[in-house]
Amino acid sequence: MRLRTAFPFASGHVQTIFPPLLRPRPRISYCRERFELSDGDFVDLDWSRNAHPSVVVLLHGLEGHSKRTYMLGMARAARLFGHDVLAFNFRGCSGEPNRLIQMYHSGWTRDLHEVLCALQQQGVYDQIFLVGFSLGGNIALKYLGENPAVVPDSVHGCVGFSVPCDLHNSAQALSRWSCRPYTHYLLGQLREKIVAKARLYPDALDIRGIEHITTFQQFDDRYTAPLHGFADAYDYWNKSSCKLYLPHIGISTCIVNARNDPFLGPQCYPRAEAMHNACIELIMPETGGHVGFVPHGHSFLYWSEWCAMQFFHQCCAQTRSHK
Repeated sequence: MRLRTAFPFASGHVQTIFPPLLRPRPRISYCRERFELSDGDFVDLDWSRNAHPSVVVLLHGLEGHSKRTYMLGMARAARLFGHDVLAFNFRGCSGEPNRLIQMYHSGWTRDLHEVLCALQQQGVYDQIFLVGFSLGGNIALKYLGENPAVVPDSVHGCVGFSVPCDLHNSAQALSRWSCRPYTHYLLGQLREKIVAKARLYPDALDIRGIEHITTFQQFDDRYTAPLHGFADAYDYWNKSSCKLYLPHIGISTCIVNARNDPFLGPQCYPRAEAMHNACIELIMPETGGHVGFVPHGHSFLYWSEWCAMQFFHQCCAQTRSHK
């Protein structure tokens, strides 16, 4: 599964920036479903169906959504390889504010669990596969390992791309001067979302001085942690990092973290955890950036999409051989 690249795509920053800015937008048609959650909130799910016996559930990254280029590319690949697609929009990420003051975060797995249980109860799909990007990859992997006994039996495989397996270490990586443009962009979106949420909950959210928040630690200390029951940013990062839960994963899982990913520090590459869990395969290509993986020649099918589909093909073959 070697990723071949040519100049200038050996650069992690070029790999990261090229797809959202210059990749032609993959064409995929979605049908939206509003899924009501048990706590009174909702998530919007975007479907692409063709009565296939398997479905690939896509989980986006921080402040992403189902129509990001990487989501559309993976959705198209899944359809080409004979799967239906469910593209998840986390709370507040579908273009409409969610109802509750809580939103989503890197360790928020309960919504994914409710949707997967509903999928299994419907009995439409023999196999469910998960693909998580960045934050979505952390959520998927944490979910599989935090309570394996409750994971629906129809979940047969998972691939995580550019996963910040150690959230503290990832925050440290993003604090480097070379990552300031990414941090500025992401925090700008998060600040806007908090300001909008404060209009709905003016007595619960203090937005004075929010424009001066310039690091993820500041944002998570002030908003993410208290809104979701954590003591502070460190408590949130420690309890939400999927690395803690990897030893308990019991289904076929592949983690793909490029060595030149500017969002990841050295602790985000779970070598020891993968070595000691036969269910986990860790792939660390030399290049790929953050959710990039631009292939040599820039074909319509990105390397990450081919990699995921090949992994799920292996999962299907293993399932057939065990019947």
